[in-house]
Amino acid sequence: MPLVNIIPGEKIPTAPLNTRLPVWRIPWWLVAFVWLARATYRLVVLAVRYWWISGPVAASWWIAESWGWPALAGIAVGLTAGSVIWWRLHPASWLRFGWYPVVARCRRLWIYRRGWTPAMTACGLVGVHGGERWVPSLLGVRSDRWGDRVTVRLLPGHHPDDWAAAAPRLAYSFHLREARAYTADRPDRMVLHFVRRDPLVGTVGPLPVPARPDLSGLELGVREDGTPYRLRLAGSHVLIAGATNSGKGSVIWSLLRSLAAGINSGLVEVWAFDPKGGMELAAGAPMFARFAYEDPDSMAGVLEEAVKRMRRRAARLRGVTRQHVPTVDEPLIVVVVDELAALTAYLTDRKVRDRIRESLGLLLSQGRAAGVHVVAALQDPRKDVLPFRDLFPTRIALRMTEPEQCDMVLGDGARDRGAACDLIPETSPGVGYVVLDGVREPVRVRFSYLDDTDVAELAADYPRGGEQ
Repeated sequence: MPLVNIIPGEKIPTAPLNTRLPVWRIPWWLVAFVWLARATYRLVVLAVRYWWISGPVAASWWIAESWGWPALAGIAVGLTAGSVIWWRLHPASWLRFGWYPVVARCRRLWIYRRGWTPAMTACGLVGVHGGERWVPSLLGVRSDRWGDRVTVRLLPGHHPDDWAAAAPRLAYSFHLREARAYTADRPDRMVLHFVRRDPLVGTVGPLPVPARPDLSGLELGVREDGTPYRLRLAGSHVLIAGATNSGKGSVIWSLLRSLAAGINSGLVEVWAFDPKGGMELAAGAPMFARFAYEDPDSMAGVLEEAVKRMRRRAARLRGVTRQHVPTVDEPLIVVVVDELAALTAYLTDRKVRDRIRESLGLLLSQGRAAGVHVVAALQDPRKDVLPFRDLFPTRIALRMTEPEQCDMVLGDGARDRGAACDLIPETSPGVGYVVLDGVREPVRVRFSYLDDTDVAELAADYPRGGEQ
């Protein structure tokens, strides 16, 4: 064998390695069998998933094959006639158990299921792990007259705020008016409320006066889902904020109307404060146990009297009960202040202003257990105007002029969760958002409207009862 001289540093040419991958030839019948098995599996899954379509179709085919098409037509006519009779005799149950479930299934199939993955991807709600794409599961759809409630399962790493921020984009993705995200009973699920029609477009008229006010749920208006809105006054104080002509008076008079029977029987006492000289609340003077409007010094004195009465009542209840129960002898006291900023920020007399602030602070911090509740309205929600804003467990924000004011009233992040108070049109007074302590999601409400005639009739029909 001849010797090869190898020069240091010289590259030795190498031939490319010739490799051939084995070729597996699959018979055509095996490929056809695999494709047929896949298609059969998909058809079975679709038939089971959409049983409400496959079931009637299969039953119709079986009836037509067994008894002929006239029998199928007769059954269809009978079912149609039964549905019409049901609808005419009891439309509420027909809509709840008959029509709306069908609408929900159809909308789930044709609206949400068809565009679900593109909408989740475009709104940034799709996760990627190990090169695979993870899409939140669509669990169910419930429809009513006003919209759809879509239940979804959260992916690992999702937070309710992620869905609240994406809700407006999801609404436009499905060509709907608006959407809001709510937490469900289970921590791994969210409920998206898509609005098709707005039940709050029209004005809500005066509501019936209950024979005895239910302090755990006073009916004041209509929620965005068309159901009555009930405000809990027991154990709470209420703050109402909104721009000029936003409907703060609607909230106050709706509340007084719900309490009217209790006011007339002496179960409820209303102490009203109107710093505007009585212009706003004077029409309801016959309903008020105390009505202060003349000058700030007299209003400060009435507030101090309310504090004294609260302390005397707390002393009587000490060791007896933890929560006051209103009676005619010990009525519930509702302190109504129409423009709170006029008493806490705009007064030039510093001593009177400090007296009012001190009294309001004591009522807000100690009055709930003793049955003394404050309902205050104001236009300017800044912290220096209302330093004890956090002492109001129930906060109502009507139309605002600036986006930041929504969070000032309802709490940080309220606007991102759907409380767009600055977008409420001026043509919708009385529309606002309500937030309760411990509840993340705001509730959109339209409060009932009482004109001057309604207020005058209310005051004449339900004057205050016997005073202590």
